Amino acid sequence: MATYASPMPGHAPQATVSFAEPIIDLVHLSLQTMGDTALEVELLNLFDKQAETISERLATQGMIQSGRWRVDLAHTLKGSARAIGASRVAKAAEAYETRLLSGAGESAVELIAAISEARGAIRKLLAA
Repeated sequence: MATYASPMPGHAPQATVSFAEPIIDLVHLSLQTMGDTALEVELLNLFDKQAETISERLATQGMIQSGRWRVDLAHTLKGSARAIGASRVAKAAEAYETRLLSGAGESAVELIAAISEARGAIRKLLAA
């Protein structure tokens, strides 16, 4: 939430404005694709498929395996998410990657939830 100060010292702030972070930043995506909507659709479809695969691997194999592969998946997803403007997924992937590397935890629940939210938004965008 951003608060804008009054132009006059000693006066209360004039307005409080909340800027919600979009699930998929379409402005960012459009800049990445130079406005090519066909490319946007292709990138969203590719990300959706990649995110589905990674989510499934983290949910199933993550319970029976440990190792570097989870760090690599999180890192890959982080880059892909940043490319399409899915900053919530990118942040969750980065946090998961950091936890894994520091040994602070292996739960991927938050990342899987962010992936699910992004995939839902992508389905809505592609259906429109």
